[in-house]
Amino acid sequence: MRRVAVWLATGLGVGFLPVAGATWGSFAVALVLLPFASSLTPLGVGIAILVTSALGVWASGEAEKTLGRDANPIVIDEVAGMLVSIWAIPLGGRALLGLGLAFVLFRIFDIVKPFPIRQSQALPGGWGVVVDDLLAGVATNLVLRLALRWIPA
Repeated sequence: MRRVAVWLATGLGVGFLPVAGATWGSFAVALVLLPFASSLTPLGVGIAILVTSALGVWASGEAEKTLGRDANPIVIDEVAGMLVSIWAIPLGGRALLGLGLAFVLFRIFDIVKPFPIRQSQALPGGWGVVVDDLLAGVATNLVLRLALRWIPA
């Protein structure tokens, strides 16, 4: 069962790409969402967030037993965070711009980890792995909403 957890936690192996696994994981989410961006619904993305988060807490907690505490290859948390980043934001014809900004902003919040994002990493097991990225996703979502409001369509 731990192999399945590691496979899920590493984003089907994306986290094992050389250098910056979290960046690759976040980028992979943006690429996968791009063709579907105009048809994403808040309900669909919300369900994906709940499923990915729940799987992420379990899988990353199990994967840590093999890979180490919040190890670089664990990227399922980035998947959940990127989904939160674009939740309920109508991307429409600005999908490339919106997903590109979501990717950049999410990586900034995930790296810098302003309060309370950094503090959430102290949560036990998979919770500490996933919650900081969910919070980075919330921060990204708020900033992205403002940015898209001010950038002409």
